[in-house]
Amino acid sequence: MASVDVRQVRKVYKRDAEEIVVLNGIDLQVPDGEFVALMGPSGSGKTTLLNLVAGIDRATSGSITVGQTNVTSLSEGELARWRSRNVGFIFQFYNLIPVLSAVENVELPLLLTSLSRSQRRERALTALKVVGLADRAKHYPRQLSGGQEQRVAIARAIVTDPSVIVADEPTGDLDAKSAEDILNLLDLLNREFKKTIVMVTHDPRAAGRAHVERHLEKGQLASSIVRREVTA
Repeated sequence: MASVDVRQVRKVYKRDAEEIVVLNGIDLQVPDGEFVALMGPSGSGKTTLLNLVAGIDRATSGSITVGQTNVTSLSEGELARWRSRNVGFIFQFYNLIPVLSAVENVELPLLLTSLSRSQRRERALTALKVVGLADRAKHYPRQLSGGQEQRVAIARAIVTDPSVIVADEPTGDLDAKSAEDILNLLDLLNREFKKTIVMVTHDPRAAGRAHVERHLEKGQLASSIVRREVTA
C-alpha cells in the first residue's frame, strides 16, 4: 500500500503575468515504510514537492494522497488538523524556540491535542529518550550542539507518532560526525519504528541511506536508484 501517492501534480507560481512552472506532471508513489531521498539541482522542485506532500503548500493541479487522506481536497482548517496529526517535520535549521527547554520544544505539537499537561510531558520525554537526549530535557537550545539541536527537532517531529516524516536537508548544517549520527537516527526510525520518510538532500552520503533515490530535473522526476526493497 502506498503511504504517499502523488498523481500528475503540477505546481505553478504566478509572477505578474508570467507563469513559473516548478513541478510539471509529477507521479511519485512511496510505499508504507519506505525511505526515499529526493535529489536534484537547486530549483528542480525538490522542496516544493516535499511541501506539497506535507500539506504545507497546495498543488495547482493533480492529486496527493497520504495514507487514506486526499490532502488536495481538504480545507485550510482540515489541512492544518491533518498535518498536526500525520506529518512530522525536520528542517535544516532546527527551528527550535530559544526560550523553551528541549522538552518544551518537543511538547509544542501536542498543544493541539486533547492530552493533559502530564501526558504531554510524558510523551515528550519518551521522544527525547528515542533520540538519545533524555539527559538534556531541561537544556535550552543555546546549551546544545548543532547535532543535539537537530535531535531535539527530530523528537519534536515524532512526538505525535506521525505516519510520514518529511526531512528537508536534515544534515545540511551539521559537521560530518553529527550528520552521521542524524542519519543513523533516521535509519532507526525507519527500520525499528516503521516510519515512512521522504527526505530532500544534496548529500550523496545521506541519499545513500535511503531505500530509493529519486532525481528531479526541471520539475520532473528524471531517474531513480533502488538500493533495497521495503521489508514488512
